[in-house]
Amino acid sequence: MKNDVIFRAYVTNLGLYNEGELKGEWVDFPIQNDSEKLNESVEKILARIGVDGKEYEEYFITDYDSGINGLTACFGEYENIFLLNLLAHKISNMDCSIEQLESMLEFGESTGSVTELINLVCNTESFYFLPDVENDYDLGYEYAENSGLYTEIFERMGALRNYIDYESYGRDIRLTEGGIHTANGYITMTDSITTYLNDTTDISELYE
Repeated sequence: MKNDVIFRAYVTNLGLYNEGELKGEWVDFPIQNDSEKLNESVEKILARIGVDGKEYEEYFITDYDSGINGLTACFGEYENIFLLNLLAHKISNMDCSIEQLESMLEFGESTGSVTELINLVCNTESFYFLPDVENDYDLGYEYAENSGLYTEIFERMGALRNYIDYESYGRDIRLTEGGIHTANGYITMTDSITTYLNDTTDISELYE
C-alpha cells in the first residue's frame, strides 16, 4: 500500500497555548521516509510554531485527521513526532490493504500506544482476514465451500448440501478462533505479536 499522506496532526506550541495563544500548524505524516533527514524536518516545523528550545520547548497535538478508520482514535495529545512518523512510514509500506489494517484496529490487539501500533503494523501476517465475509453464515460458507477441505464429501452429498447450517458452523468457527466481524470483513489472529520496537530500540533501524 502506498499513500502520500497517512494522517495529519495539528502540532501546537504548548507554552503559548498555556498563555492563551494558539500557534501551530497541520503536519502531514510521514514527514520523511528517510530517518537521516527527519531531525532537520522536525526542527523546521517546531521553529515555525515557536518551539525553539529556549523560550518555548514543548509541543502537543490538538487534532488529528486520517482516512484510515479507527487510527487516530488510538493517538493522544502528547505523542512523539518521531514515533508518529515511523508509524506513518510503516503504514505506507505495509504489505496488506487499508481494509485489513482497519479490521486489525477494530480487533483491538496492540492498539494502546503508538509504539504498540508500530509493532502491530509490522505483524500483518499474524492476522487472517476475509474481506468478503460479513457474518457467520458467510464465514461458515467460506470455510465449508471454498476452503477445499470438504470438496470430496460435498460432491457425494449432492442436494443434501442445501441443508447445511452454514450460520451455526460459522459461529462455531468464530468462537473457536476468537475472530470478529468488522466493517470490512472477518478477521482473526493466527499468531502472537512480535516486538520490533521497545524503549531501547534505535528507531532508525526500522526504516530499513
